[in-house]
Amino acid sequence: MRDQVAKIRENALQASSNSSSVRQLNEARVKYLGKKGELTKLLRGMGKLPKEQRPVFGRLVNEVRDELEQAWQKKEQELFAREEEKRLLAESLDITLPGRMVPRGTAHPLTQVIDETKAIFTAMGYEIVEGPEIEWDYYNFEALNIPPDHPARDMQDTFFFTEKILLRSQTSPVQIRVMEKQDPPV
Repeated sequence: MRDQVAKIRENALQASSNSSSVRQLNEARVKYLGKKGELTKLLRGMGKLPKEQRPVFGRLVNEVRDELEQAWQKKEQELFAREEEKRLLAESLDITLPGRMVPRGTAHPLTQVIDETKAIFTAMGYEIVEGPEIEWDYYNFEALNIPPDHPARDMQDTFFFTEKILLRSQTSPVQIRVMEKQDPPV
């Protein structure tokens, strides 16, 4: 029986060293260590041995099994490294190059529409002008000939900070400021 274990060990190590791919190595592993493998058959036949020889034989088979497992793991790592190297050499893409930066996020859809609208009007010759959100009473009402008793000046329609300073209630104050600074046509 010891001779059989030694022969299986030699054949298994030879099969391991002769394997040129991970697939071949796994086939050899199944042949020797699988459920129907040669070492497993020896362990199943251990019941035919005398009781005093069984522990010694079982220990010997397990030592050989451990040795083969270690040899196969080492060979498997070698084969994986070789196959990885072949794959990398075959690739036309250099994976060591830095990747492309992907822009993060996009503008909000409303912002995109506003920007497109501005671009259209600017292309037609219009000028985009912005003004203050907090405005003088003069620019918001008086320059537009809105009388003091007009409903737009009511407290529920306009937010006043002081008697003469308020939150701009329309875009007309910006137009008044532009007309003061530019000559016609505006």
